[in-house]
Amino acid sequence: MSASDEAKLWQAEGERLRQQLHNLQDNHRQLLGHNLSGLGLEDLKGLESQLEISLHNIRLTKDQLMIDEIEKSNKKGILVHQENMELQKKLNIIRDDYVVLQNKLNEQTEINGGITSSSTNYNIIAPEDVNSFDLKLSLPQHAESDDDQPESPTLGL
Repeated sequence: MSASDEAKLWQAEGERLRQQLHNLQDNHRQLLGHNLSGLGLEDLKGLESQLEISLHNIRLTKDQLMIDEIEKSNKKGILVHQENMELQKKLNIIRDDYVVLQNKLNEQTEINGGITSSSTNYNIIAPEDVNSFDLKLSLPQHAESDDDQPESPTLGL
């Protein structure tokens, strides 16, 4: 093939690509609803059909994305519910431990009843909010001065 034949071939290819680009641009404008005046009834019906198919595909894709998001949210909700149940079990264990400690304290207080020797009795102070557990040990209050008593140790549960 000669150089001039090859040049002609590339020029023809370039012209074909320019025409194809022009047709695609016209088609794009028509899909956007522009430049429709030159179209006949069959062309408009074909364009409408093409748009309906495109819209159907868009809706299918959107619906699938929404379904995927709903499934993801449901799975996350299940995990949060499971974590909540585990935390509820831990809270119940802490409440049970608190009751056991309180009962032991009450038993010890009954046993030591009137003894006020050098042995120290401890009281467990529970917060008013039953769901909040920040147990504190404090020394019993005596009629003597409070200045000699050390800080109450704190049990963080």
